[in-house]
Amino acid sequence: MSIFVFAESSDNQYKKSSFEAVSYAAEVAGKTGTTVTAVSIGKADNAAQLGEYGANTVISINGPAFDSFNSEIYAAAFAEVCKQGNASVAVISNTYCGKAMAGRVAVALNASLASNVVDYPDTSNGFLVKRGVFSGKAFAYVNLTSQVKVLALTPNSVEIKKNGSAAVVTSQSVAAVSSTCTVTGTNKITGKIPLTEAEVVVSAGRGMKGPENWNMVEELAEALGAATACSKPVSDMHWRPHSEHVGQTGITIKPNLYIAIGISGAIQHLAGVSSSKVIVVINKDAEAPFFKAADYGIVGDAFEVLPKLIQAAKSATAS
Repeated sequence: MSIFVFAESSDNQYKKSSFEAVSYAAEVAGKTGTTVTAVSIGKADNAAQLGEYGANTVISINGPAFDSFNSEIYAAAFAEVCKQGNASVAVISNTYCGKAMAGRVAVALNASLASNVVDYPDTSNGFLVKRGVFSGKAFAYVNLTSQVKVLALTPNSVEIKKNGSAAVVTSQSVAAVSSTCTVTGTNKITGKIPLTEAEVVVSAGRGMKGPENWNMVEELAEALGAATACSKPVSDMHWRPHSEHVGQTGITIKPNLYIAIGISGAIQHLAGVSSSKVIVVINKDAEAPFFKAADYGIVGDAFEVLPKLIQAAKSATAS
């Protein structure tokens, strides 16, 4: 029996969420007295580095069929390797790719599936898993009783731990899988920190008054090494690209620090960011609903607060 983990990559590099998933799998393996096998599908540089995060071995699957992500093909390949390795637990990061794969993998393995997992399982009496529900507003505890279990881990839920050395990498082929869809192209945003992987996010809303004022938001984000985001009205007015829209109808994020500038805090927006570990709200309206969800709040004009905050962030970074 072994724990298998899907190591997702993009542009030949492993995603931060993959290191989290491998670290998570290593922790679970320590509790259950088993080993970790990382499965790398498609092209990725330095697969052996996954051993530094706890993988005992790495299985690399390559070929023309895996040049572009296809959830049917990737899920079938990962499930096939799990079957061959007699996997007891399969760990997948709950990214967009992971969400598309997890259900397919669970069906292929005749396994139970826990999505939105936010903590390590309690194995003292069964296999109790904590998962986020209702857009992160509550938690559910689910005891998985099937022989094989699939866990979809929410990004930024656990700490990345380096506790090993380079792993042995082996190549493996899998049976060809036909797909009901064809990937004709992939459009990716480059040069930015992916919102789903960012530990710090600086977000702004209509309080910035117009796209011409967004340079302050970007300057603060750069000083903090953060990703930029926006509210739905901002993306609807085309002040910012839709790829930056966070909320219930946009991207759901869970950074360590979320700074909201000039955003009132409608329930739809909160649904996508409420799982942030620390929320800082800057708004000149003291009655803005967002303050009820904030850990820290500044009642003030963003155009007066931001320059001081930028200066402080740059000074802290410089020192």
